[in-house]
Amino acid sequence: MSNELIVNATEQGCRLALLKEKKIVEYHHESADARFNVGDIFLGTVSRIVPGLNAAFISLGEEKDAFLHYLDLGSQIASLNKFIKIITDPYQSKNLNYKLKGFTIEPEIDKKGKMTQILSRNQKILVQIVKESISTKGPRLSCDISIAGRYLVLVPFSKGVNVSKKIESGDERKRLSRLVLSIKPENFAVIVRTVAEKKEVLELDRDLKNLLSIWEEGIAKLQTAKVHDKIIGEMNRTTSVLRDILNESFDAIHIDNKNMYTEVKNYIKNIAPEKEKIVKLYTHKTKIFEYFGIEKQLRMAFDRTVNLSGGGYIIIEHTEALYVIDVNSGNKSTIEQNQEATALSVNIEACIEISRQLKLRDMGGIIVIDFIDMRSSENKKKVYDKLREEMETDRAKHIILPLSKFGLIQITRERVRPVPKISTQEMCYACSGTGKLGTAISISDKIEENIEYILKKQNEKKLTLTVHPYLFSYFTKGVFSIKIHWFFKYKKWIKIIEDTSLGVGEFHFYNAFGEEIETLEKKEIKIENPIERFDV
Repeated sequence: MSNELIVNATEQGCRLALLKEKKIVEYHHESADARFNVGDIFLGTVSRIVPGLNAAFISLGEEKDAFLHYLDLGSQIASLNKFIKIITDPYQSKNLNYKLKGFTIEPEIDKKGKMTQILSRNQKILVQIVKESISTKGPRLSCDISIAGRYLVLVPFSKGVNVSKKIESGDERKRLSRLVLSIKPENFAVIVRTVAEKKEVLELDRDLKNLLSIWEEGIAKLQTAKVHDKIIGEMNRTTSVLRDILNESFDAIHIDNKNMYTEVKNYIKNIAPEKEKIVKLYTHKTKIFEYFGIEKQLRMAFDRTVNLSGGGYIIIEHTEALYVIDVNSGNKSTIEQNQEATALSVNIEACIEISRQLKLRDMGGIIVIDFIDMRSSENKKKVYDKLREEMETDRAKHIILPLSKFGLIQITRERVRPVPKISTQEMCYACSGTGKLGTAISISDKIEENIEYILKKQNEKKLTLTVHPYLFSYFTKGVFSIKIHWFFKYKKWIKIIEDTSLGVGEFHFYNAFGEEIETLEKKEIKIENPIERFDV
């Protein structure tokens, strides 16, 4: 099975699409102005303590305070607070070893204790983002600090080695535990990740040293840090996705930004030198998501109704409390011999698509799936087993309950980031919601008016026009096309590119340097077009 990662970098951030067999299975969007990412470690201050919730609100310098529950303090919070007090004291920090060698670990706190016993108002505290801001809520925090690498996770102020439960072989678990125990530094615990299975000690040791250097750099920054400063930053979304999912099945990583290409190439060179050649810089003039067919797949996948290849379809509704997914047979009911066979066939196919949709839309919280009713308990088990099988590759924590007597399956799935939202419906650019669209001739007149202004008034030497495929055909069809007419009229060749992401009446001009030229309409109105095709 081929895997490809497509990275589209823009001024607003970057979009990532993971393709399996040319079909999109994961979609991520990283905003350029995002302040908080899961895994970031900040120096915050206690804004207020709420005894009724046994929690505290931590100020990180934003309008919304972050939330920290007592159970998220971690058992070693006393050691962490002691360490912060020493490291921020100029006199005591001189003799402190950043690797915690010789540091005395404090006793674990009582799991049933009170927040007021541990924290006080305006106290400095080192916290880690475990859930980004979602809707009206601020970030969710933890004081159980950890730094994730490719094969290992480093946990300061703890002891021991834990191996991922997904590594089932008892001999392999013992081997990994023994290897990591031999290289583990003092006063650090290490969690061995699933991808470490069958890896040699040299690779594990290299990953561990990298994590220790990240810790040391962060602690050195902590000595002079001010409140609300980021102490340790999680890598960007592109490299964090690669860290978690890069394996032997990856064929290519296509990136359309030179700086990001260099950054990812260097990262791959460090973690998997044999995979360095799969990182490729995309240089085609067609937009990268358009070239790989991702724009079209996104519009189809994020619609309310998602069609199944066998003739059935699913409907996805999002309420304040949960997601509801309804499975329907559609025209599949005319193919199978009986109702039970139809229900089983559609339900099995729906399991595959629903698993993909959960990961693609990053749906979290409670998800209720209404499958087509089946009488056979054996068939019900087949559907349940199929859904569990498809969800095994899901990196988010989840729990799947068996089918109820009403034919419902309930899923709880962890959500740590805002849900990506791609609008599949928008106000018509050409008619502004009136339902009346200008003819190709009227739109052509507007475009020609702009061409004349740009070439004669602004004296542009080279001009590129991007339009919807419908207008592209209108301008280029025939021997004596409108495009040829423009050439003879203005004595300059105008390059026309079709772009399916544009509305029928939408068009853009670009100069020789690829910079967009402001049209006459925008000059007159002086406001930006309010339509956002991708609201992420």
